[in-house]
Amino acid sequence: METKKRSIAKAISWRIIATAITTALAMGLTGEWQFAATIGLADTTLKFFVYFSHERLWNRITYGREVKQPEYFI
Repeated sequence: METKKRSIAKAISWRIIATAITTALAMGLTGEWQFAATIGLADTTLKFFVYFSHERLWNRITYGREVKQPEYFI
């Protein structure tokens, strides 16, 4: 299970990458830097919280996790 700090760090690092992509795409489509930056900021704000919640929810789901076996049995 991951800590909340690790989930936040992952969310921030991913949002930096995703914001750059969204802003560049909006800039390419509209040609307006300020509008593209606004879209990028709004997208980042919303998706940061959605990603964090999604990550924390998956920490509660055991599907696909390997069960750790004890190192020894008595």
